[in-house]
Amino acid sequence: MRDSVWRCDLALAPGATVAQALAASDFARHFPDIDIWALGVGIYGKRVSPGAVLADGDRVEIYRALSFDPKESRRRRAEHRRAAQAQQGRERPPGLL
Repeated sequence: MRDSVWRCDLALAPGATVAQALAASDFARHFPDIDIWALGVGIYGKRVSPGAVLADGDRVEIYRALSFDPKESRRRRAEHRRAAQAQQGRERPPGLL
């Protein structure tokens, strides 16, 4: 599941909560090893509680741990750009991209 997205479209009654949507999605049955609430659940990138009421069209997101550190990845990309530019004779000081 690390490289994939699980999606389930639901039709719920007005006033349904995030917890009710997750129960209706049967996510826990499909992925019994994942603790849904461990890393958080959100709607469109904003963390919400299980009792949050859903609006029509909301996308509930189940968050998972990052597989890499974004800051470290950015540093590595900058180093690669710097090395490529140095090979082309356009070297820049380390503090500049």
